[in-house]
Amino acid sequence: MDTRRILAGVAVGDLGRMLVETGALQFGKFKLSSGKQSSYYVDLRLIPSFPEIFDKVVSMYRDLFTLSIGLKHVDAIAAVPIAGMSYASVLAHELRKPLVWVRREKKQFGSPRSIEGIIPSGARIVILDDLITTGDSIIASAETLRSEGGLVSDAIVLIDRMEGGIDLAGKNNIKVHALVGITEIARALVELQIIDENQYISIQQQSTGVAV
Repeated sequence: MDTRRILAGVAVGDLGRMLVETGALQFGKFKLSSGKQSSYYVDLRLIPSFPEIFDKVVSMYRDLFTLSIGLKHVDAIAAVPIAGMSYASVLAHELRKPLVWVRREKKQFGSPRSIEGIIPSGARIVILDDLITTGDSIIASAETLRSEGGLVSDAIVLIDRMEGGIDLAGKNNIKVHALVGITEIARALVELQIIDENQYISIQQQSTGVAV
C-alpha cells in the first residue's frame, strides 16, 4: 500500500501531527513490552481520549481492513490486549464482525480460557493490534487462536516500527498489513518542522537496528 496517499481523508503528516498533539509519540528512553530499549515510544492507548482523532484512526483501520483483506474473507476480528482492544471493538461493531480477544494469561477462575468470545471451528480470523515491533504479541495471539480452531493468516496494525516484526510474523504464516511505517511518519514530521532532525535520526536508527 502506498502510504503517501490520503488515508481515510488524513495525510501521513496529519497522522503524525495527531500523534504528537495527543502525546502518543514521545521521545526519551523507554523499555518496550518486548523487552527492547527504545529512544521513542508510540502509545496509541491515548488516542481514544480524543474522540475526533479516535474516529479518524478507526477510519484508517477500516480502510486498511477493507482494501488489504476484504470483508468477505473474514469471519471474526481478534484484538490483542491492551492497545488493540479499543480499535478492534469499534471496528468489529462497524463491520458487523464477531469480536474475540486473546488473554495475556489464561483465566484461572470460572471457566478457564485463553480467549474471550466464541470462535466457530474453521473461522477465518484477522488479528488487530496497534503497532508491530518484534511481532511476538501477534505471533503468540495467532498460536492461541489456532489452538482453539481458528484460521489465522492476516493481521492489521496502524504502525510498523520497522524492527523486523513483519518478517518474523511472515515466517509464522501471518501476513501483517501495516498502514504506515514509523520512518515515513517521522520524515513527514520533519518536513512539517514538528520534530527536529535529531529526533528523526533517533527513529531512523531504531528502525534499522543501529545503536542510538
